Amino acid sequence: MSDGITSTDFSFENQTHKYVGKVREVYEFGDKLAMVATDRISAFDVVLPRPIPYKGQVLNQLAFKFLAGTKDIVPNWVESSPHPNVTFGKRCEPFKVEMVIRGYLAGHAWREYSLGKRSICGRPMPEGMRENDRFPTPLITPTTKADHGHDEDISREEILSQGIVSEKDYRQLEDYTFKLFEHGTQVAKERGLILVDTKYEFGKYKGEIYLIDEVHTPDSSRYFYENTYHELLEKGEAQKQLSKEFVRQWLISEGFQGKEGQKIPEIPDERIALISDRYIELYENISGEKFVKDDYHDKLAQIKNSIAQISDTL
Repeated sequence: MSDGITSTDFSFENQTHKYVGKVREVYEFGDKLAMVATDRISAFDVVLPRPIPYKGQVLNQLAFKFLAGTKDIVPNWVESSPHPNVTFGKRCEPFKVEMVIRGYLAGHAWREYSLGKRSICGRPMPEGMRENDRFPTPLITPTTKADHGHDEDISREEILSQGIVSEKDYRQLEDYTFKLFEHGTQVAKERGLILVDTKYEFGKYKGEIYLIDEVHTPDSSRYFYENTYHELLEKGEAQKQLSKEFVRQWLISEGFQGKEGQKIPEIPDERIALISDRYIELYENISGEKFVKDDYHDKLAQIKNSIAQISDTL
């Protein structure tokens, strides 16, 4: 198995800026950009030391597919995907919030609930719920979009009072979020999966709101298997996760939650392989297509060339 792509170090003649995120590296060319999905993996807002082979390809190809499938709901930034790890499109000015929407009491929401909290981001959570129970209606639980460090829960009221997003724009973000989640839920159901929760990011391009980044991938979303959901719920057993949650749970079992003073555990080869296989499993389940592994031989040069060919035409 390949070691995976940990970073890119490209420079292009007409490049105007480069941004390095937790997973993606973004090359800007004026009002356009090329986004490279590396094989890095993050959890608890910390980039883990070892890459996950094929993860970047999974994320890029799923995001491209689902963005194409939702453009009738909301316009998005994508124009083309010249390489399995690269997407090219419009450079939007991002809103400083992430629109998280939850259909089930899982992950962060459950961790808060288990501590006795009955509201999240100003939204009430009913009494008497079990882990992984479905909410009566999906909850939008926004987070701040931090340039560094941890994203933080924030309420609708705080977003508006602090002027992070105008009321008009926020109403539109909420509307898009509910519609995208409804669409993602239906697509997942057709594949025998449950879309548990997800996040959407939005930005503006020439005054219009666009969907940006990724959508319905295992890094931005959590999925359960529908055929085992009720049985496992009634038994009080863990759901099989098609998401990063199983990575987080392993890290928690190893004493790491991204808190100050905690040391990232060493990830053994067999767990790297397991995580890679799980990403590919999700791709095949949610897309209904066979995943074709891209060859890692000379891959960085191919990625660079794919960006150069488009950027040279700008």
